[in-house]
Amino acid sequence: MRCPSLSVVLLASWLSPLLAGDNWPQFRGPAGIGLAEQQLPMEWGNDKNIAWTVELPGAAWSQPVVWGDRIYVTTAVTENQTKPKAGSGGFGGFGRRPGGAGSAPGTPPGGAPRDNDDDGDRPAPRPGSGRPPGGLGGGGFGRGGSPPNAVYRWKVMCLDRATGKVLWENLAKEGKPSISIHSTNTYASETPIIDGERLYVYFGMTGLFCFDLEGKALWSKDLGSFNMMNGWGAGSSPAFDGERLYVQCDNEQKSFIAAFDKKTGEEAWRKPRDERSNWSSPFVWKNKVRTEVVTGGGTRMRSYDPKTGELLWELGGSVSRCSATPVGDESLLYVGSGGGMGGNGPLSAVKAGAKGDITPKGSEETSDGVAWTVDRAGPPMASPLLYRGNLYVLDQRGGVLSCYDAQTGQQHYKQRITGAKGFTSSPWAGDGKVFCLDESGQTFVIEAGNELRVLATNKLDDMFWSSAALAGDQLLLRGIDRLYCISR
Repeated sequence: MRCPSLSVVLLASWLSPLLAGDNWPQFRGPAGIGLAEQQLPMEWGNDKNIAWTVELPGAAWSQPVVWGDRIYVTTAVTENQTKPKAGSGGFGGFGRRPGGAGSAPGTPPGGAPRDNDDDGDRPAPRPGSGRPPGGLGGGGFGRGGSPPNAVYRWKVMCLDRATGKVLWENLAKEGKPSISIHSTNTYASETPIIDGERLYVYFGMTGLFCFDLEGKALWSKDLGSFNMMNGWGAGSSPAFDGERLYVQCDNEQKSFIAAFDKKTGEEAWRKPRDERSNWSSPFVWKNKVRTEVVTGGGTRMRSYDPKTGELLWELGGSVSRCSATPVGDESLLYVGSGGGMGGNGPLSAVKAGAKGDITPKGSEETSDGVAWTVDRAGPPMASPLLYRGNLYVLDQRGGVLSCYDAQTGQQHYKQRITGAKGFTSSPWAGDGKVFCLDESGQTFVIEAGNELRVLATNKLDDMFWSSAALAGDQLLLRGIDRLYCISR
């Protein structure tokens, strides 16, 4: 691996205006990268530091969003509803993706011995693993099934942050689903967005909806319905830049990315994509050169001008499909794909201001637009975490955490966390700690740094694929049946 010399980025100063302590308005928070400025809860359990829990109807892997003293969640409800089950093979950490086999037996405390090579010794893919997240209905590891012959109610709910009491709920749509989903996915796996005035809700092939904060419907858009790979269903959450909503809809028939005016829902632009099914969410990258909308892909990573949709740059080398969402700071963007039957794709750092085709040539690992590349290191499901100069990548199977130097791509460690199951939920960080939630409800509190050190392990008896939301001194975790509010 070769890497040019790069200047040190003061990430904390760049993020400070983006992190609002009491609001968590979209997938992975204010900046879309899973960081919080406040001191976070470090210990909890079924009977410890739980402020409240509330049962939620239906099934959904969408992440809660928070604005002020209110929490907003989405769900899809039907009669005789089947819930996703752990260990049934799945695809993804939504906001968003699922996990797989547990850690190897006999590993020492803190994880397995350090593994700094790249010899492909991760667990082999299993049929039915490596897809987007979980739910009901047809689909599976084959050609997929027909949509269920059942009426669903796609709902939005508003809860009081102090008590969990439901303040209001509204119906976005009622009808039969137009596509099938994998048995581990849901029909509400996409995380909504809130801007303090409106709530924007995307239910995949069911449509895009806008409500005011009292639940009044303002506008809606039917974006079409398209089959997904093997009938696994959708899961890409929308992104927001303050003026426009961005929807990435990669599918088996007519992939596209589109931008919509936040007030009216009017389509600002739409660009076709040479991609098949992906579950990555677009990422609004505000870097030192410009603002971009970056998309993961199964063939290429791409960046678009947010105002026009003009293609700014593209990076080849992806493998099979992409479920993880990129992260970045003012100088570098980190993109990667994984989970395909051919193994993980590369993990790359893209320079701010990149233009055109920036794919490294031949055996090269850098280019004019790429600072470094690590082969077979891409994130399979959970989105990567950038924190205090390091990049953290969770494996979908086996409970493996990898840590890389964000400036050079040098691997600090790749270790199994003792007792960890599959990681679907994306990690979060704050107060010098990294938090990794596995599908079985275990959250591993890791000391941020170049060595793996587990500070605490917290367990809730539920199944978790949704990503966390943080607001003030509260941590919100959504299980398959309940929403948990954890407080110090």
